[in-house]
Amino acid sequence: MKKVLDLIINPDERLRKVARVVTLTEIASFSELSKDMIETMFTDDGVGLAAPQVGQSIRLITVTTQDGAQAMFNPEITKRSLLKEWGEEGCLSVPNTFGDVKRYKKITCTFIDVQGQKRILPAKGLMARVIQHEIDHLDGILFIDKAKNIHQV
Repeated sequence: MKKVLDLIINPDERLRKVARVVTLTEIASFSELSKDMIETMFTDDGVGLAAPQVGQSIRLITVTTQDGAQAMFNPEITKRSLLKEWGEEGCLSVPNTFGDVKRYKKITCTFIDVQGQKRILPAKGLMARVIQHEIDHLDGILFIDKAKNIHQV
């Protein structure tokens, strides 16, 4: 049964750790966590969530795609466009805070899905931004580290 997980809020030091790679044999054991992360993401009106945000230091993110939510184990950006663009970002772990972040306009991301299959996902616009934001979480980076014009609401 899916459940909503507690979010880790900045300045918790767990958000600053580099998450470890998930082995293929471990993926099945994190299937329930990925479902709970998707539930949490939707409950909190997010478009992406990284495992460190729920206290798990593993390389797992969930993102909203046009086909629904996707869990991505060990996501890696393998291609980046030359062009970057500025866009406003926020974060569930940095509540009520927004700022402008410069990100690649288009990326290609490789990852392992919950069935243990390698997948390749080309992304542009908001989807590319969300994936880059969530992968930053896996590397202990918060959007406020890169943002300009940071403001509270």
